[in-house]
Amino acid sequence: MEFLDSIPTGRTATVSPVRASVPRAVPQAVDPRSAHLRRHEGGQTVWRVQCGDLINRERCVTVFVDDSQVVLVGPPGETARMTGSQLGQLRTALNEAAKLAER
Repeated sequence: MEFLDSIPTGRTATVSPVRASVPRAVPQAVDPRSAHLRRHEGGQTVWRVQCGDLINRERCVTVFVDDSQVVLVGPPGETARMTGSQLGQLRTALNEAAKLAER
């Protein structure tokens, strides 16, 4: 029995079509600087702001809306150390989440 591309000769392989993922429309950002922070995960909008911890490891603070409330998730069991720029990104994410929660 000969093998061609790891399919035995004389056998037919069923190949599922590959579906290209269709990008979801991203709503216009209130602040264009935050567009790279905002993602759509599991059907909801999530903001991830990069930060560090007390020993300078890379971490992130996550912001999302749940039942018309803004949820802020810090690094698990950690402290989030943020630069002025990162604080600006967090402020923008919180403002956008607050507006989304009001809808």
